[in-house]
Amino acid sequence: MSCSRFHPISSLFGRFSKSENGSATVEFAIIFPAVVTVMLSGIELGFATLQHSMLERALDISVREIRLGTGTAPQHDEIKDMICDYAAFIDNCSDNLRLEMIQMDPDNWVAVSDDVDCTDQSEEVAPVRSFVNGLENELMILRACVKIDPVFPTTGLGKDLKMDGAGQYALVSYSAFVQEPK
Repeated sequence: MSCSRFHPISSLFGRFSKSENGSATVEFAIIFPAVVTVMLSGIELGFATLQHSMLERALDISVREIRLGTGTAPQHDEIKDMICDYAAFIDNCSDNLRLEMIQMDPDNWVAVSDDVDCTDQSEEVAPVRSFVNGLENELMILRACVKIDPVFPTTGLGKDLKMDGAGQYALVSYSAFVQEPK
């Protein structure tokens, strides 16, 4: 008698398991989050690539202007303004950009430190780390670091980026030039 009570329920499950209605909905529910994550990661990667290429371009143009200058040695703020003028698509460039000028000796080469000096909006403002205009014929490395807000900080690539306390990630660019004689 107890079997007869469960018979209608088991027949309902039996009919449900044989039915193909809604199978596309199940597939959609399984695949949709993965497709959206890949799409949002692609958009994040596109914006990061665009901003990094703009930083590279701005740094190259600015260093070219420094090299072609006629004996003038622009100072930190002038170089920063030049880079920010050329760097399109970088929000708050003057606040988020930090420059570092490093003198190098080509005869006794020592690799540039991996310790990149970047801004961090969650910390107090720090002074310029190292920025010394070189003497005549000295090899100079100009390193620029800009902090960027991710487009989708909680999804896909935006979630996996190395972020600082303010939720920004760093884009770093290098350029080298020789101080021309006056």
